[in-house]
Amino acid sequence: MTEIREQAVKAAEELCDAAGLKKGQILVVGCSSSEIIGKKIGSCSSEETAQEVYDALQSVLRPRGIYLAAQCCEHLNRAIIIEAEAVPGAEICNVVPQPKAGGSFATAAYNDMKNPVALEEIKADAGLDIGNTLIGMHLKRVAVPVRLKEKYIGEAPLVAARTRPKFIGGCRAVYNDALGVDNRR
Repeated sequence: MTEIREQAVKAAEELCDAAGLKKGQILVVGCSSSEIIGKKIGSCSSEETAQEVYDALQSVLRPRGIYLAAQCCEHLNRAIIIEAEAVPGAEICNVVPQPKAGGSFATAAYNDMKNPVALEEIKADAGLDIGNTLIGMHLKRVAVPVRLKEKYIGEAPLVAARTRPKFIGGCRAVYNDALGVDNRR
């Protein structure tokens, strides 16, 4: 477990730095504890492994004021578990994740958070996908891959992303001159 914890901490630190995450921003995490222990996703949920990864990630995120959004498994349609204060006014769902229905990682998050809520979707600022859990639907546009030094957590492949605002101008952009510089007048 020490190696898994160290891998998770390094990955979170590197992604936070690469993405320039700031206090109040959201990092979505999809985590297959089955994949971490070398099994097929969804086949061998490990509460102990999930808790270790969750604790490791929070040891990096909480001091920085970054919210962790835990993606549930497909049995809960990849819903999100997050602190209510991170999403004021969001439309919440009534579900409590379990190791075999939501996943061990989302269960660990729900059990640890002060005031957890479930959402159908979120638009996070960055993401960690541990074990090919498909977090892309929960990232803001435009998602940009981040190549981390850590390639695995346990035996699970690790993919990371940050987001950036859309580029809608630049040297190759074509503009409509009839609209002028300031078309608000």
